Amino acid sequence: MNKKLFTQIRNEWRSNLWLALELLVVSVVMWYIIDLLYCRLATYMEPRGFDTEHCYLINMGVLTDKSSDYTPYNDAHKQSDEVREMVERLRRRPEVEAVSLSQNSYPYNGSNATEVVRCDTMTSPYWTIRRIATPDFVRVFRYHGTRGETPEQLAEIVERGDFLASDNLYRKYGVPMTSLVGKKEFYLFGDTVQTHCLGAALQNVRYDDYSQASFCYSMVYNMNLLSDGWINADNELCVRVRADRDRNFMENLKADSEKQFRIGNLYISDIKSFRNIRHSYQKYYASQMRNFFVGMGFLLLNIFLGLLGTFWFRTQQRRSEIALHKAMGATDGAVFGRLMSEGIFLLLIVTVLAVIIDIVLAHFELNSWRNGTTLEWPRLAFCAAATFVLIAAMIGVGIGLPARRAMKVQPAEALHDE
Repeated sequence: MNKKLFTQIRNEWRSNLWLALELLVVSVVMWYIIDLLYCRLATYMEPRGFDTEHCYLINMGVLTDKSSDYTPYNDAHKQSDEVREMVERLRRRPEVEAVSLSQNSYPYNGSNATEVVRCDTMTSPYWTIRRIATPDFVRVFRYHGTRGETPEQLAEIVERGDFLASDNLYRKYGVPMTSLVGKKEFYLFGDTVQTHCLGAALQNVRYDDYSQASFCYSMVYNMNLLSDGWINADNELCVRVRADRDRNFMENLKADSEKQFRIGNLYISDIKSFRNIRHSYQKYYASQMRNFFVGMGFLLLNIFLGLLGTFWFRTQQRRSEIALHKAMGATDGAVFGRLMSEGIFLLLIVTVLAVIIDIVLAHFELNSWRNGTTLEWPRLAFCAAATFVLIAAMIGVGIGLPARRAMKVQPAEALHDE
């Protein structure tokens, strides 16, 4: 059977050559598309390193000196004391699990501050996100350590004065931060005198749902260790509500805000759910992703129809051959297997050449970047295998349907038509 198949393919080398070239082009193009889709989906599915479910952002406002209730600030009446009292009152509410203050730190936030973390001769990237926050910040957004540290344990580490850093901070040196936990020779804030201790390495915290974790660098430092001026009404007041009590939280807090949360000149001006913050921040990226997948889907559909038509027409032209096989006593299964084997065998030959071309394209960085490279062998193997399976399915449909119809025709009738 195999010898006859090889002989037939060799005898029909002209038509098979053009078909093989078409399959080669389609295979390379489909690999490129699948590689793009893989990178986008794999990035979106990566762990975010934080959790914003049941979280809210509370904006604080301050009365102006034109208000009759305004009280001037002085050494005895500080805005920082009002902010701290606001935090304590929120913390005492039964439905609240954790409350934090921070600056340019919460997720899905377009306003950032950066910091360079130095240790020996190593420096973090200059776009490392600096998260200045109170210890409960890691509890609000449920950060986790690489050694299994819980948010509560991380909060205790920040409370004692150590800082936290994402595990990839020194990725360019090939040094995980986990291996540097407990080291006290870190320099922050451009200070080359005072050293700081790394209390724990964080599981990489992504900037948003569309950013690769390996390129998102961050560190967390206790706001309470800085001067009193860091705590003010411009801080981000973030709250995590208990999952079983998160019902009408915004409405209830707004109803109580004037009576319970008017502290001196400070008041609650607005409350936002992180579900809405996330949606608003990522609206453009989500639309871009949707358009990308629609475009790629349309392109794959065209490829499918093109291959389907090619193999459908090729099989239709071989009605007389099918009839002859049946007249010689071949079963429907044998004829069908022969046609499918020919298509799959051509695809196997072409796939070897296509994979070589794929490797060359990835080597010259002409495909998508992920994890700092374009050539990842597991990713290449997966995308090449997916390409083979999809094209094989297209070939199966393109051969199977017309072949089934042709085999229903009586051999004498098919030969007479020819």
